[in-house]
Amino acid sequence: MFKPREKVVYPGHGVAILDRIVVKQVAGKRVEFFELKFLHKDMTILVPVESSMRVGIRPISSPEYIGKIFEFLAQPAIFVPYDPSIINWNKRNKEYQGRLRTGNLHELCLIYKDLKMIEQNKELSFGEKNLLAQTEELLVQEIALVQDVAQEYAVQHIRSLIGHERHV
Repeated sequence: MFKPREKVVYPGHGVAILDRIVVKQVAGKRVEFFELKFLHKDMTILVPVESSMRVGIRPISSPEYIGKIFEFLAQPAIFVPYDPSIINWNKRNKEYQGRLRTGNLHELCLIYKDLKMIEQNKELSFGEKNLLAQTEELLVQEIALVQDVAQEYAVQHIRSLIGHERHV
């Protein structure tokens, strides 16, 4: 279980510090909450301790896992000709949002690589651009923290790994 002052990842929102454990009375029952303060946004939330795993709160990735993430990002993407009539944005967005809610770094990379590939073949829609920016921000927050580097460096690094494609 998590401890106060530990840094954790909250799916879809990024890196937070577990500031403290708060006890409140809810419907006549004593309930413990993790108070999470996000490092890169002015936001604090309370998450019931008993549902923290179900929500997807997880520890920060290890440096070894970040290395594997870099290896995955550096692998050439498989280019499948983009046909908006087959793969519409609403369907893709629903799938992307499901992946985003997992909080899994590998799933974030899949979204990131997919949107970067689409970006090479057409101009991204407003929604796609926002999701790309959100996904990149979530990746960068954790990578910068684990590697103890500036976020700008982490952004440059992951962008330098993307862009290699393989045609099918």
